[in-house]
Amino acid sequence: MNAVRPTGPAIRVLVVEDDPVAADAHQLYVGRVKGFTVAGVAHSRVEAGRLLDRTEIDLILLDLYLPDGHGLQLLRSLRAAGHQADVIAVTSARDLAVVREGVSLGVVQYVLKPFTFATLRDRLDRYAEFRGAAGEASGQEEVDRALGALRAPQPSSLPKGLSAPTLEAVTRTLRDAAGGLTAAEAGSRVGISRITARRYLEHLVTNGRAARSPQYGQVGRPELQYRWLPAAR
Repeated sequence: MNAVRPTGPAIRVLVVEDDPVAADAHQLYVGRVKGFTVAGVAHSRVEAGRLLDRTEIDLILLDLYLPDGHGLQLLRSLRAAGHQADVIAVTSARDLAVVREGVSLGVVQYVLKPFTFATLRDRLDRYAEFRGAAGEASGQEEVDRALGALRAPQPSSLPKGLSAPTLEAVTRTLRDAAGGLTAAEAGSRVGISRITARRYLEHLVTNGRAARSPQYGQVGRPELQYRWLPAAR
């Protein structure tokens, strides 16, 4: 999409993520999107609070599962202290009650893990378009258009032949398999063929969400074993 970006300084982003590898990835992703800059990285509620007290922040990329409390607890305390930064929740949480509470506290977008750079770029582009809207709206249509940039993101693109529901099922199955899975095992658990399962597993590998390694048996060629990467939780 062609985002209408603010003409002023870059949007300052605080990455709040407890996993160091994931935090580095999010920082790298943000740095690749024009018009945004990472102003800080925090790995806990306390660290995030300290950074916000001394650093000007426009947008927080907030993981909801932090070692010293829930991300929404952090957000409540920030609002009580007068911090007005917008928030994009970057999380594996799918509880819609949590989503509703987050919206009431100023969460403007949710990005569900696992996600690709393209997904986050789309959300940031849309946030920039929303933030860049200025002046007085001429009417309801213009207000709806400004809100639509934020509230109605386009579906993330997948390679031809892959579907989002099946990808979610394969992702969940692999994430729950502590020792990893072969394509045949994943396909059996999800209810799809081994070949189809392998396409989805390879997609996760390509996007840095899974890793593969050969599994040697007693006879025949080794099978590929896929495992979920902890940083992609």
